[in-house]
Amino acid sequence: MNVVLPTRMTVDEFLAWAERQDKGRYELFNGRVVMQQSEKWMHSAIKGRIYVALLQAVDRAGIAYFAATQGPTVRIGENVAFEPDALVARLPYPDGNSVEIAAPVLVVEILSPSTAKRDLADKLAGYFKVPSIQHYLIVDPEEREIIWHRRAGGGALEQPLTLREGSLTIDPPGIEITLGNIFPADEAP
Repeated sequence: MNVVLPTRMTVDEFLAWAERQDKGRYELFNGRVVMQQSEKWMHSAIKGRIYVALLQAVDRAGIAYFAATQGPTVRIGENVAFEPDALVARLPYPDGNSVEIAAPVLVVEILSPSTAKRDLADKLAGYFKVPSIQHYLIVDPEEREIIWHRRAGGGALEQPLTLREGSLTIDPPGIEITLGNIFPADEAP
């Protein structure tokens, strides 16, 4: 379960505060700091596989993008900032001391019982307030599926696709990932 801390902040105040913390993962929602819960093994394993799949897909495509795993923050508005489990953004890389990715094109969240409601509702609405974000992948470890939200022409959202097998061709940035690399057949949820 997420713990909501009582402090109200802007994203700039939050980023400065978060850098001073000794440990822990935090997001900002409606000006309030939300502490993230420790992850279960399956969540962590899938997060690693999705990051590797994105990294390899960017490398295979030879495009001017980079993949990042959990850590960098995405600013949604003046008082909302999320820390996705993985993302893809256009090069150049941010400054080495930056804790923020300014314009990702793809963000990924991995569902867990404590975050599912926020990932499926609040983050879906929030991520698509960022003009650069074209794709939001919600990875469901229990169902072994990916829910793919994406923008259509003119910025409207298309109907989400739910995939349990095969591959996704994600454009932009022009990459392809295979679900078998995210959910190995020999691994039970």
